[in-house]
Amino acid sequence: MRHWYLLSTKPKKEFRVEKILREASFEVYLPKHTEKTTLRPFFPGYEFILFDYPRDYNLVKYTRGVKTVVGNKAGPIPLPDQVIDEIRSREVDGLVVVLPEVETPCEGDDIEVTAGPLKGLRGIFKQELSGRERVLILLNYVSYQGRLLIERNKVRKVG
Repeated sequence: MRHWYLLSTKPKKEFRVEKILREASFEVYLPKHTEKTTLRPFFPGYEFILFDYPRDYNLVKYTRGVKTVVGNKAGPIPLPDQVIDEIRSREVDGLVVVLPEVETPCEGDDIEVTAGPLKGLRGIFKQELSGRERVLILLNYVSYQGRLLIERNKVRKVG
């Protein structure tokens, strides 16, 4: 059965890995954004791939430019389709856009997710994030550690 998985790529090899895997007929999702008019990966060093584990695992794992398929000793960790859907829902013309909200919580405020598959999840607000911080949130989510990058209009301050 096919599931989405997270790939860690070698530095600055995200676009190359995406091309190689697409040419091998895999469905790959590399979220992108622009930074000073340059197209960049939204999660530097990471991209998503839909494949059948364990059937396609070695082919994916040993693709040129792939460091690892993110997982643990039991194997790669499958991601819910909602993770991919949520990131794709942020796209405008194929680029991930994080829209500013007029009434923004302050750093450290308790917040609650108000929409989407993670509705009801509570956390602590953190200001705009760099590429590394977005990756940290992504990796913590995959490991079920509880950090999340979400649009401001889908959270509200609580308390």
